[in-house]
Amino acid sequence: LGRGGMTMVVVTHEMNFARKVANQVVFMDEGRIVEAGRPADLFDNPQSPRLRRFLSEVL
Repeated sequence: LGRGGMTMVVVTHEMNFARKVANQVVFMDEGRIVEAGRPADLFDNPQSPRLRRFLSEVL
């Protein structure tokens, strides 16, 4: 889809999948956006305590 200029929104708890296929990742908690950005930025250098805690539990 991306090569054809189309956008797709995928909701997943599979972080390795998201990291591999996404151009942008949005991390939400209780319906609110906590962090958004490139996968490398979010996974390698999370800014919020909530995202750091989540990643430490699932990765």
